[in-house]
Parts: sequence; C-alpha cells; structure tokens
Amino acid sequence: MRISRLTPWAACLAAAALFAVPAAASAGQQRTAEPQSAAAAVDSYYAPAEGKTGAALKAALHDIIKTQSKVSYDGVWNALKVTDQDPANPDNVILVYSGRSQSKSTNGGGANDWNREHVWAKSHGDFGTATGPGTDLHHLRPEDVTVNSTRGNKDFDKGGSPVSEAPGSFTDADSFEPRDAVKGDVARMLLYMAVRYDGGDGFADLEMNDKVNNGSAPALGRISVLKQWNQMDPPDAFEQRRNQVIFDTYQHNRNPFIDHPEWVASIW
Repeated sequence: MRISRLTPWAACLAAAALFAVPAAASAGQQRTAEPQSAAAAVDSYYAPAEGKTGAALKAALHDIIKTQSKVSYDGVWNALKVTDQDPANPDNVILVYSGRSQSKSTNGGGANDWNREHVWAKSHGDFGTATGPGTDLHHLRPEDVTVNSTRGNKDFDKGGSPVSEAPGSFTDADSFEPRDAVKGDVARMLLYMAVRYDGGDGFADLEMNDKVNNGSAPALGRISVLKQWNQMDPPDAFEQRRNQVIFDTYQHNRNPFIDHPEWVASIW
C-alpha cells in the first residue's frame, strides 16, 4: 500500500503552495529551491508507515504520533478557542455535538457555558485530566455544559431519544449518537486515542471494542458503528484545519485517520 498524496486536504494545500511560487525568476538570478509541498510534508511524516497494514500499521502509527508536545489542562481552554474557531465568526467556537456557534468568552461551568468535552471519556482508562490523554487536543472539543453532562461517559452507538440543545444527536441509558455532521470526527478522534495510548507513558492501553457499558475499562465502542461513521462522514475542511493547527501550534503530532481515513479499515 503506497501512501496517497491525492487526499482533498493535501491537494488543496499543494495547489496553494504552487500558486505561491513566482512564475519566473528575475533575469540573471538563480532560481532558488522551492519549499517542500504540503502533500510531500504529510507523506514524509507518515513515511515509516508506508506499505504496512493491520497490526504493523497500527504500531508504526503509534511510533510516529507518540512524539508530541503536551498542553496543560488549563491551557486547553485557550487552545480550543483556536482549534475550534468558527470559520464564519472568529469570536466564536463551534460546539461539537450541538453544532452551535458560541462566544469564545462563555467558557466555564454555567448551564449555558461551553466546557471541555473528552470525546474519549476520561473514566474509560481512569486518566482524568492528567497531562497526556486527559489534555490531548485531538479528542478534546468545546461543548455545551448540559449536553456534555448528558453524554457523560457513555459509549457511542445508534439510537435513543433526542438530546436537548444538540439537534440530530440521540442518547439512551448506555450510549450516545452525535449529529451526522460530526459522526466521522468522533470516530477518528477515538481511533487516534486507541493508537496513541498503548500502555506507555504511565497510562492505560486504550482499545476499541464492539460493546457499550464499558464503564471504567480502558475501552470504548462500538467499533463496528464507528467504522460506518468514518465512511459516511469523511474529513471536512473544519476537521482538516483543526488537525493542522494542532500539529503546527500545539502538539506537533497529527491524527492519521484525518489524513488517511482509509487506514481505519486496514487496522480494524
């Protein structure tokens, strides 16, 4: 399996890089070397994973993405104001399950504030808010306080009753279903966590399974449903930008399943 450079995100950035290159060098001057294209830079990042599948691919990706800078739990507040900024209103963030655009300044613990949602519930592996999985921006998103409480530490599955303040989301006693526009986002965040945290760093080995009611076990499900969501909701511009901002500005590692969603089926 050769790593493709034709993902929409990479193609767009590569095109932008080409437009940034002068059409011709000035007379009598040597043309300088062009900067590495965005697509080539992403390929280079994943080079150790090229040609691998299954468990070997998962292991290779773990070795790549485990090299990262870490953010404090307090630092997550300001980071989310950048990573999840509303493209149409720079004063707001987009809430992940609600889809609502809300002022960045309304973060906190009040009923209509937004707070820090751990998409991989922190009780699944008992890592709390410790620097590491508890502060990893690749699975932390802004969400309405009430909706965050409704989701709690439930696994992800289909069905249930509508969630107030989160149109298109559903919940029952043991699972949560996010709105269609972020179903793939949720799947890829969880799969990132299962690859990034494998029992090293002093934290539990996080794994996917096909169950709900995982409780405090370092596991989340249902993987069969998450695989479907990864296919039905491919990475969009918001998710791709978010991945790039985390890489460039904060953690300096990437979510491989945003860059290569096809790797989900190869590993699981």
